[in-house]
Amino acid sequence: MLHVVFLVGVSAFAASGVLAAHRANMDPFGGLMLAFIAAMSGGTLRELILNRHPLYWTHDWVLLTVVGSVGIGTMIYLRFWKLPHRSLLLVDAVGLAVVTVIGARAAIETGVTPLAVLILAVLTGVTGEVIRDILCGEFPPLLLREDVYATAAFAGALCYLILHWLEVAQTPATVVSAGLVFALRIGAMYFGLHLPRPHPGEEYEQG
Repeated sequence: MLHVVFLVGVSAFAASGVLAAHRANMDPFGGLMLAFIAAMSGGTLRELILNRHPLYWTHDWVLLTVVGSVGIGTMIYLRFWKLPHRSLLLVDAVGLAVVTVIGARAAIETGVTPLAVLILAVLTGVTGEVIRDILCGEFPPLLLREDVYATAAFAGALCYLILHWLEVAQTPATVVSAGLVFALRIGAMYFGLHLPRPHPGEEYEQG
């Protein structure tokens, strides 16, 4: 069950990679590359930090097939139809929700500290999107332009960690925590919510 949930998350990120490539007028190869980058960069960074080898995607043919199929399917869809407005943000929110929580679970399994769990979970959730946006020429990346992004990932990771301490079963803990991330991200987009921003400083007079 959890593997299926994970596949849903990486599929959403794969679709978001193709959508971002399409918006940046990349060719099909670029779109397929961004599908894999968006889907697996965060998990790869987490595994490298934890020194876990071989990397999970190098021996999971189901994962690679799903990501490739979703990428190609999304490109075919875009060839004939237009996606609804904000579709990129929607699929990105799904991917962020699922992958962040899966990242928290993977970190907990290695026995790292609670703070490390939160950091690794957020990195798992946001890394692929940062790289995707940079490669598409989006600067600053979505992470730095949309405030309730990494914050939503952190909240979901913290929720999962607390549920783990309370010995809640993995499946309901994953669903609840991922649902929290998704709700925070979509709610922030819908209501236009942002974290407080510092006021620009006064300019110094030139002497």
